[in-house]
Amino acid sequence: MSGAPTREGILAVLRDVHDPELHRSIVDLGMVGDVTVRGGRVDIAIRLTIAGCPLKAEIQRRVTEVVTPLAGVETLSITMDAMTDEERHRLRSGLTGPDRPSPFQEGGRTTVIGIASGKGGVGKSSITANLAMALAGRGATVGLLDADVYGYSIPRMMGVTRPAVAVDDLMMPVEAHGVRMMSIGFLTEEDSPVIWRGPMLHKALTSFITEVWWDDPDYLLVDLPPGTGDVALSLANLLPTSSFVIVTTPQLAAQRVARRAAAMASRVNLPVAGVIENMSYFVAPDTGARYEVFSGGGGALLAAELGVPLLGRIPLEPAVAEAGDRGLPVVAAHPGSPAALALMEAADAIVAAVPRPALSPS
Repeated sequence: MSGAPTREGILAVLRDVHDPELHRSIVDLGMVGDVTVRGGRVDIAIRLTIAGCPLKAEIQRRVTEVVTPLAGVETLSITMDAMTDEERHRLRSGLTGPDRPSPFQEGGRTTVIGIASGKGGVGKSSITANLAMALAGRGATVGLLDADVYGYSIPRMMGVTRPAVAVDDLMMPVEAHGVRMMSIGFLTEEDSPVIWRGPMLHKALTSFITEVWWDDPDYLLVDLPPGTGDVALSLANLLPTSSFVIVTTPQLAAQRVARRAAAMASRVNLPVAGVIENMSYFVAPDTGARYEVFSGGGGALLAAELGVPLLGRIPLEPAVAEAGDRGLPVVAAHPGSPAALALMEAADAIVAAVPRPALSPS
């Protein structure tokens, strides 16, 4: 006959429960309060980082999942309260430490890739969201920074409606589909215009990079605004190890405009890793025949001019826009579609083209 559960046994399994935002054990984070065992009854107090935590139900599910199967557990009661300011400050200090270096500076472990375009309307944000999901699907930890402050669209494309939260003065990225994201769209009302001058823009980007718990991802993709403005200058200072990927369409006029984005990268001493040509061709769904809707070959011409690889040619496909509008990018919504396959190949090409940083000796 199995014996009654013990407090030590309960804490042992709770150590394997990770907070869904912080990706650390809830025991190590100090989120487990009193654990009381009376025969077959187990009472657990969970200390949430903030009142009204949007992931409260997920934490409760994870705790229930590991405790309920334990031998002798007949009844489980979980209560959830918010941490005190002192507890929250202690947790925040434990995460970052007094002098935690940025993972995005020289010597960090994160590969930073800015996705840029010379003008709007070429599908840059859609490409960025799909590349992020493709990299995450290959087992990488991925951050996605929506630096297009005036025209942010990543929250909608990734299907996120909840706001970002903060622990003490440390913002938590919002996670969906295995990708950690930050966007001004998580901090404003939907459809609210952002009317900022350059210094405010720089301050917001600085906060998104230095005051967000990115937790050393393998990759940080940055969805840049179209054109050549203040954001590129800020990026060069805040993310000095970045490489650029330029998105264009086949038309020669678009290629000429995209050339400016490459010139901007050169001006701020950031390398261009390659070019992605979007809306390259159309694959007829009934016959599989391929049609070059927009002639010009602008992507290949730009890549050749810059001396960098053409990382991918993404077909024009209605499912790409439809999937983004539904909040599930096409690489997940329709993984066997021509566009999804081309995007996953482009992600592989980026991995090959952009070397992972050499870590500094510890």
